[in-house]
Amino acid sequence: MNIYQYSVQNGAGENVSLEEYKGKVLLIMNSATQCGFTPQYDEIQDLYEKYGDQGFEVLDFPCNQFGNQAPGTHEEIQSFCSMRFNITFRIFKKIDVNGDSQEPLFAFLKSQKGFEGFHAEHPITPKLVELFEKVNPNYKDNDDIKWNFTKFLIDKEGNVVNRFEPTEDLTVVEESIKKHLNNAA
Repeated sequence: MNIYQYSVQNGAGENVSLEEYKGKVLLIMNSATQCGFTPQYDEIQDLYEKYGDQGFEVLDFPCNQFGNQAPGTHEEIQSFCSMRFNITFRIFKKIDVNGDSQEPLFAFLKSQKGFEGFHAEHPITPKLVELFEKVNPNYKDNDDIKWNFTKFLIDKEGNVVNRFEPTEDLTVVEESIKKHLNNAA
């Protein structure tokens, strides 16, 4: 199984088959416009500009499940991302990534690459761990998306090859992108 069996909705609510991305390396993420990690948009846009002509795509899915940090309509989110971060990659319809109404694509992504913990060196990691342990001391035992800007890297064959928590340094993400762009399809 790979991601090509899924369709998602663009901002206008139209179905988009992920088959249209066959042969490309994808970074699929859930995002929010009012999150402490929102400045990652700058670096992610830089990666898109740097590798887009080599077959790299970013698929961004706004999600309001974490602290209500992605309010607004699709148009408002698109406008914010364009004006504040000059985003040129595709922003899809706002979705849920956990729970009964989760987007099926994200259920698949999580089933392929589970939660392995936050990056220990990131300054926000202790705060996230404290927050999650208060709510659920066993939060590490499930593969749910924990926060905004969780990213999944997809290889040219549609396989989920990496999961990056929002605390992961984007230079690590870039190294994995380069590795998979350089692998023959």
